[in-house]
Amino acid sequence: MIWHLIAAAFAGLGAAGLGLLLRFLSGKRLPRWIIPACAGLGVLGYQIHHEYTWYSHKQLQLPDSAEVVSVEHGGAFWRPWTYFFPIANAFEVVDQANLSVTESDGERLVEFIRYRFERHYVDLVTHQAYLMNCASQELIPLSAETRQPQLSALRSLDDGDPLYHAVCNAG
Repeated sequence: MIWHLIAAAFAGLGAAGLGLLLRFLSGKRLPRWIIPACAGLGVLGYQIHHEYTWYSHKQLQLPDSAEVVSVEHGGAFWRPWTYFFPIANAFEVVDQANLSVTESDGERLVEFIRYRFERHYVDLVTHQAYLMNCASQELIPLSAETRQPQLSALRSLDDGDPLYHAVCNAG
């Protein structure tokens, strides 16, 4: 986070320098407030750029075997432009290199971990182990300590669900 603060400060200083140069080139016909206004626009521009590139930056940090299965976009009232161009606030990933495939009663069962990345002032990463029955398209979370299925949270997935395809169609 400290690096983003430093980058925002330098973006503001650079934009203020640009405002100073514009004022100088205009023969000081531009008002003096153009310099702090450019500094503010520079900081705001950097922050907007950082928010919109967070998702692609995080994707580049993932291993090649990771597949994104869902992305959540949203907006906020203090950032009104996000209602027109929503920002990726969170996404979920399955690492296909770490799938555990077993056969039981002629049905393919896949145990995997789904990782969830959320954009906050500090990135939040959570994970949950799951068991997928590829034949019946049922998904059940596993408890963290004992790896026992939590039957109360059993749910069925649709044919077009990206999570189903990422887990059951993995090579």
